[in-house]
Amino acid sequence: MTPHSQPYDLLIIGGGINGAGIAADAAGRGLKTILCEQGDLASATSSSSSKLIHGGLRYLEQYEFRLVHESLAEREVLLRKAPHIIKPLRFCLPHERHLRPAWMLRVGLFLYDHLSKRVTLPASKSILFNTNSPLVNNITKGFEYSDAWVEDARLVVLNAMDAHNRGATILPRTRCIEAKRQGDLWQVTLQDQISKEVTTISSRALVNAAGPWVNRVFDKALHEAAPNNIRQIRGSHIIVPRIHDQPQAYILQNTDGRIVFVIPFEHDFSLIGTTDVEHKTSLDHISISDDEKQYLITVVNKYFQQKIDKADIITSYSGVRPLLDDDADNPQAITRDYTLELDHSNNQPPLLSIYGGKITTYRKLAEAAVNKLSPFFNEEGKTITQSWTADTPLPGGDFDSKELLSQKLTSEYPWLPDSLNQRLVTNYGTLCYKILGNAKSIQDLGPLIGSDLYEKEVGYLFNNEWAQTAEDILWRRSKLGLRFSKNEIRSLEQLFNTLNS
Repeated sequence: MTPHSQPYDLLIIGGGINGAGIAADAAGRGLKTILCEQGDLASATSSSSSKLIHGGLRYLEQYEFRLVHESLAEREVLLRKAPHIIKPLRFCLPHERHLRPAWMLRVGLFLYDHLSKRVTLPASKSILFNTNSPLVNNITKGFEYSDAWVEDARLVVLNAMDAHNRGATILPRTRCIEAKRQGDLWQVTLQDQISKEVTTISSRALVNAAGPWVNRVFDKALHEAAPNNIRQIRGSHIIVPRIHDQPQAYILQNTDGRIVFVIPFEHDFSLIGTTDVEHKTSLDHISISDDEKQYLITVVNKYFQQKIDKADIITSYSGVRPLLDDDADNPQAITRDYTLELDHSNNQPPLLSIYGGKITTYRKLAEAAVNKLSPFFNEEGKTITQSWTADTPLPGGDFDSKELLSQKLTSEYPWLPDSLNQRLVTNYGTLCYKILGNAKSIQDLGPLIGSDLYEKEVGYLFNNEWAQTAEDILWRRSKLGLRFSKNEIRSLEQLFNTLNS
């Protein structure tokens, strides 16, 4: 990092979905923006979600009508913005009489269909499970409705790329170690976590979007009390060999009132989650407990003919959601809505802190955050443009359909294997041309590292998407970690040693 003589308009702490979304919105409105993230982009909560763009059917039980309405509207916006990494997904909801009654589910689904205008997704309906159902025989009735699936970590990276393309500076693996007000500016000290180099940046406004670390930033960097209490709620998922061959996901009710998703994942696997438990230990060590594993297994085995146990778990992941403490009695009842806390007392440089939120509403949160800060920049003589993100595709999303893009690749690169064709379209959309370029054969993509990952793609991710380690690629830029052998991982690590040298 090198010092900057001219102050930034906006410095954002945190490279999860909220921070990246705010950076993109702000940069697109003409604000000189910089973002720092202590780890890789999306390295914490934002890559540990259930990977759904959804209204939140169960939030209706908490009377969160505004949140559900906004989420359903955003579902349509995001399907347009990122058709490569977001796709429609149909959900089956088995009905059990002793849990939520059928009339309640019908009312909830009616509201779900009508709280916001549906454009691309079909309405809900009642269904009967026949002998081909993967469910146990005593479950014969249920409901079906629509939501959407997202590659969550890629959503973060694409927002960071969008911000960068519009002039923002993106600094992964850079920790904010101190931030203090001096006159009409923030003076922020950043440390590169690899080189340990320290740089001081000045900025007119500061955004604390550190997610689970939001209050730690107050304690360690700002040296002041946080304005709100948060509850750290851990959500954990397990991944097992696919337990049914249907394209639908399942949403399973449990006797404790919670629900568990069983989602088709990376063709050959099932993603199962999530839990909701208080996380009271270090944020540096977040992992699933044995009790959480057993909880998810028990719920699945209650519903599905194919039984699973702990030996079937291929991998698991856990993320901590920093939810605003609203005195709810149990974790699942805590609001998933967001709060924007603005501090500019005594005409000091503004500080905006982000509490809560969900991945589906990140764009609206970002829009609201920049709107809230806009008056301060108008005072500087800037003209802050209106929000622009609703109708602009994310990088790679400028195409009509995956099928047509895949056919175009087949025509232009007839040697491209079908599996690689599909993965490139799904991960990158039209950005895949930056990887394929003028390649005339598979050999032009360089050595095969593992699965269908070639050296040319690794180079692209290193140079364009801030990937620095094998883990960055295998678990965030993709999910190829499910298929890589130990030897292939070592080969990828060796390649990164060369790229970083």
